[in-house]
This record gives sequence, structure tokens and C-alpha cells, in this order.
Amino acid sequence: MKPADKIIVALDVKTEKEALALVKKLKGKVGVFKIGKELFTACGPAIVKKVQKLGGKVFLDLKFHDIPNTVAKAVLQATKLGVYMMTIHTSGGVEMMKAATQAAKEAAPKGKAPILLGVTILTSLDDKTLKEIGFKYTPEQMVIRLAKMAKAAGLGGIVSSPKEVKKLRKALGASMFLVTPGIRPIWAAVGDQKRIMTPKDAVKAGVDFMVIGRPITASKNPAQAADLIAKEIA
Repeated sequence: MKPADKIIVALDVKTEKEALALVKKLKGKVGVFKIGKELFTACGPAIVKKVQKLGGKVFLDLKFHDIPNTVAKAVLQATKLGVYMMTIHTSGGVEMMKAATQAAKEAAPKGKAPILLGVTILTSLDDKTLKEIGFKYTPEQMVIRLAKMAKAAGLGGIVSSPKEVKKLRKALGASMFLVTPGIRPIWAAVGDQKRIMTPKDAVKAGVDFMVIGRPITASKNPAQAADLIAKEIA
């Protein structure tokens, strides 16, 4: 995998026009484009097809979480859209994750099922919040526990904060992809991110893909910013 292929650009914008403008500037400079709840809700499934038409792979980050049958049907439809990867919540349980995995395999052309990524514990949840919900484990313990469940259920990877990457890689081995937000190149402003890591350190820790937003999308020259990050990874 080339250094640029490890970069996932977060299309965290409000309009189709803004999103497609970024895709045009960054085509060939990054590996994947992430479409999250805001853009998908504003533009619908059509935005996935339009990004693909411009040559971009799509990471559909909608974090499906429901009963197994409902999640399976959502995954099936997302697979039919041809997305490269998508997210589901591991806290939905092993049965839900297995149903999602099976749906992706059934809906995809042979050998081209999307990468299903498990979301474990959101970075906004701390010890206090988990106790309020009723969990008895720490966030780190929950992350490892849920990640192992995801592996057993057949998911292809985990979305992780930089803090848990090394322990996840040790717990899961090399077979699962680790996708990490909270990445900031050495020249970029930290902004409101608290738990961050540089691209170079992320690769050393075992990250396969890194989600990067503002250091690229808010740059005066997004393509140049992406090139700088790829060089840093290399």
C-alpha cells in the first residue's frame, strides 16, 4: 500500500458542491473519502455515487447500531452502493455483527465485499460516563473486549483512537485493519483534538488507515497538504 493510500479524507462539509470540489482536488492524492452523517443526511445516497464517479473510494461512516435484521438490511444497501468500507457499532453484539458480515458478503460481487469496521467506545465517553450507562469496565478495557468480539464475528477492522492502537494491534494481530482518527501532521494545528498522533507515529504504532480532516480540507492547497502528509508517512 502506497503512503497516500493510507490517508482517508473526512468530507465533513455541508454541501455536495463542497464535497465534490474536494474530491476533484484530492483525487489520486489520498486513498479514501469519508462520508459521515452530516453529508449523507444532506445529500442522500447519491453523494456516494458522485464521489465514486470522480474516481474516489468511499468510507461510509454511519455507525449502524440496531437489531441484527435492521443492521443487516442497512449494510446490504450500503454494499449495493459499492462503498469500500463502512462502520457499525460493536456494542450491538456478536449476533448483529455476524448478520452484518453475512449481508455484506451476500450483496457484494464475488470477492469484493466492503471492509466492515467496528466502532468500540466513542472518544467522548470517559470512565464517569460509562459508569452512568452501567458498564463496569474502563474505556480501554471495553475497547479491547469489543474489538475481540468484532474479530470473532468476522469484521474486517476497528476504528480506534490513537491511544489504543498499540494494544489493539497486540490483541488482534495483523489480520484486522486499524483505522484511526485524531491524526495531526507535525506542521498542523491541534485544534480541538486532545488525543492525537502524527502520521509517522501512527504507522509505527500499527495503523493501516488514518482519517484526516481539517489539516487537508481547511488548507489553502489541499492537494499539497495531502502530499506533505504522504511524505511524512513514508
